[in-house]
Amino acid sequence: MNYFRIICFATSLTCVSCSVGPNFKLPEVLMPSKWKNGGKTSTADIPIPGEWWKLFGSAELNRLEERAMENNLQLRSALARVETARALVGVQQAAWFPYLNMRDAMQYERLSQSSFGANLPAGISLPNTQRRRFQNLLDEGWEIDLWGRVRRSVEGSKAAQFGAMERVSAQRLTIASEVARLFFLAHSLDRQADVVIGTQTWREEALKLQESRFKGGLANEMDVARARTELEIAHSDLAALQRQRGNAENALAVICGEIPSNFRLAKNSHLPHPPKVPGGLPSTLLQRRPDIRSAEQGMREANAKIGVAAASFYPAFSINGSGGLESVGPRNFYDQRSRIMTIGPSMTLPIFQGGKLKANLRSAKAGYDETLANYRQAILVALQEVEDSMIDASAYAKQASALNAAIAAAHETQRLAKLRYDKGLASYFEVVDANRTLLNTQLLAAQVEGQRLIASVAMLKALGGGWQ
Repeated sequence: MNYFRIICFATSLTCVSCSVGPNFKLPEVLMPSKWKNGGKTSTADIPIPGEWWKLFGSAELNRLEERAMENNLQLRSALARVETARALVGVQQAAWFPYLNMRDAMQYERLSQSSFGANLPAGISLPNTQRRRFQNLLDEGWEIDLWGRVRRSVEGSKAAQFGAMERVSAQRLTIASEVARLFFLAHSLDRQADVVIGTQTWREEALKLQESRFKGGLANEMDVARARTELEIAHSDLAALQRQRGNAENALAVICGEIPSNFRLAKNSHLPHPPKVPGGLPSTLLQRRPDIRSAEQGMREANAKIGVAAASFYPAFSINGSGGLESVGPRNFYDQRSRIMTIGPSMTLPIFQGGKLKANLRSAKAGYDETLANYRQAILVALQEVEDSMIDASAYAKQASALNAAIAAAHETQRLAKLRYDKGLASYFEVVDANRTLLNTQLLAAQVEGQRLIASVAMLKALGGGWQ
């Protein structure tokens, strides 16, 4: 009956207990009302699809994204960290409940005859100082969470779990954007290689023509050497593009969790048109960006640690007990006389710790200040990344338009240079220079088209990708 009263008293204390330390409150952050470089898109808050890479309309890219999400080893590592954090929540929650342990022991004891005999009256013989002690006990204990130490610990571990989940989302976003970036980079290099191959064919024909003209006495040796030089430069340019393309393919293989030697990306010089990316409002970054949400959970965890540190200043209440059987020798082990039991409340009050508790509290508060700075920094970086990606997208679009006009003009220049050369009005150097200008312009246009797509990927990533 007394045991039941103790349990009821402890339960009532737990129900009326409080949690010391500050309750978490998300800090206010001054956000801009619109994007500096967003134009009209900054007023539209259109959700981006969860599988945002499908906006590019490439079935091959969709397949690569699926393979990366399934096989990427860094993502698997992040998922394992989530399971670790989830298990640690259970570890902290276990402190809410009483513990019960079973302890069986058999011990051989030998008492000191000198020490034991010194305490006996004169004339009394010593008892047997060698014996075997048998124990079969149940130990139990329960901490009464009067000041919320356990609650704050659970609160912090849950924040750590949610933070790990947000880091998985951030990892997925990073992997998806890197797959798309390498995919468009590889195909941009394919287009540049096609341009060089086309130029290479033209220069081979030009070399044959100059050699024929030289044999007929219509061209000099310098024109032949110049034509051969331009052809070899084209060979060098093609080799450099193939090297870069191979490196991009190998990097894509690793992201997809595959062995580079077994991975092949089909050549494709066709690049899709960049999709129109919804800009959204700056404030939506707080919900979209997983790195910002992860930083928020870091603040929640650090705030809970302040409560745990503050609770250590207060007395700790617990109920402890032990009961079972104990005897010297096995003969009377199961008799009622062998029963033992102890149970009762206890209190531990810190009186002097050498400044340990205060230092621990200062450490917890400083840890929160660190996470607060990290949170604000994450927001600033997010805003910068969006603004940068908008600048890039706009600039690449203008570059693409200008380069298309430049290619048309370069074609006309090449035609006129060849016409002047055929009529003897210009040297072969003018033809070579016009061809080189056309090649460089076409290569730059192919690079810019790839960079436009990569800038679109960067904008989707900066905006947080697909989100629910």
